[in-house]
Amino acid sequence: MKARRDAFRAVLAGTAVIRPASTHDPIAARIAEDLGFEIGILGGSAASLAILGDPDLVLITLTELAEQVRRITRAAQLPLLVDADHGYGNALNVRRTVQEVEAAGAAALTIEDTLLPQAYGEAKPQLISLDEGVGKMKAALDARSDMSFVVFGRTGAASITSIEDAVARARAYEAAGVDALFFTGVRTRAQLQAIASATTLPIMLGTIEGDLDDNAFLASQRVRIANQGHTPVAAATQAVYETLKALREGTPPRQLKGLPSAELTARVMRDSTVKDRMAYFLGIKR
Repeated sequence: MKARRDAFRAVLAGTAVIRPASTHDPIAARIAEDLGFEIGILGGSAASLAILGDPDLVLITLTELAEQVRRITRAAQLPLLVDADHGYGNALNVRRTVQEVEAAGAAALTIEDTLLPQAYGEAKPQLISLDEGVGKMKAALDARSDMSFVVFGRTGAASITSIEDAVARARAYEAAGVDALFFTGVRTRAQLQAIASATTLPIMLGTIEGDLDDNAFLASQRVRIANQGHTPVAAATQAVYETLKALREGTPPRQLKGLPSAELTARVMRDSTVKDRMAYFLGIKR
């Protein structure tokens, strides 16, 4: 696991902008690894869909998240970044979250300062106080048993309160000792420049749009990871729907469109490796 975490840190220490692969399950992680992605990310929305089939409302538990992380990291060597939401409670819960996610084999996780679950009667997102946010970051760092495990301090203040608040929170989280900063809701170059000029740590951004979708500019502002959403799980949902719909309507399985080749299926299942083990351990010749 340390090798994966060192590889993740190398991304943060580099100069390039990396677009991570959204990996909601073991198969997605193996495909991303085979395609040469440097890192994978298990987003909160993707985890919620894969585990419960529910919206991203922090309805999954820490145990369920950690188990999904374990399934993914067992299946592939791809360094995995985990969206751990608010750490499933207060600062003490954050400690437990870091312990479980680290033990499950992740390379990194993000802890955010959004008030979660959503408060009663409040339709708009809210943030916890700056002091509570700092406490969570300190708790996350204190919980690590492997110092190569990466902790991101995450804030959505840019779109919830103000860019000034985002800068203040980022500086406080950096002072607390986090390894990198994750910002959502940054929409303009001026906002990113304000953040980059006020901090020194590697930066990760949420979905990139408009003028921000420029790798050279992002790299110049210390952005090292630029998320590109979680379309693979969405595409998988559509593929399953179309396949089941066609079968329900009477299409013979052999006439279905969009099915993977036998070669791709065998590669994703690591069929050759498993058969080698069967031969070695069970005496079953290939």
